[in-house]
Amino acid sequence: MRGHKYNPVLLLAAFLLIFTLPGLAYSKTLEKETGKNGKQEPTVIKSKSLEVNDKLNLITFTGDVIAKKGDFIVNCQKMLVYYESSSADKKTGDVETTINKIIATGQVKINRGTGGVAAAEKAVYYQQDEKMILTGNPMVKQGKNFVEGDRITMFLQENRSIVESLEDKEVKAVIFQKKEKK
Repeated sequence: MRGHKYNPVLLLAAFLLIFTLPGLAYSKTLEKETGKNGKQEPTVIKSKSLEVNDKLNLITFTGDVIAKKGDFIVNCQKMLVYYESSSADKKTGDVETTINKIIATGQVKINRGTGGVAAAEKAVYYQQDEKMILTGNPMVKQGKNFVEGDRITMFLQENRSIVESLEDKEVKAVIFQKKEKK
């Protein structure tokens, strides 16, 4: 990185401290979520392998990837995390890292403890826009209700989604009404 040598383990530690993933149709990011004790929850990512490429500003997790933060869990086969790093702080030596984009591929399943589930072959999260795009037979489910199409775009800050189908296909939504209590 431009004349600076960084220890990949330290870079990974910095990444894990600031890594965020989007919630399913929730307006706040996991970075803002706190645990039961009021402290910010850490993100834990497990995979068969991990590669840090400082030249490309890319961290690649491969093989049975599981990313957890609080009650939010992402399972996939491969996760690419694109980031930017600023120069090291002269006093502390700390490098500030910002996530730009996260791409999860291969049997992507996103679970939220409050009941939301999404599945697709590919999920792309854009940090700056707080937007997630699901493709490859995407489906979002809450309880028994679900929606599916060819492409689902979730605007997380706006709590808004767009479901699209290509060519002559149609989107499908199944909605169950709540029974009124007597």
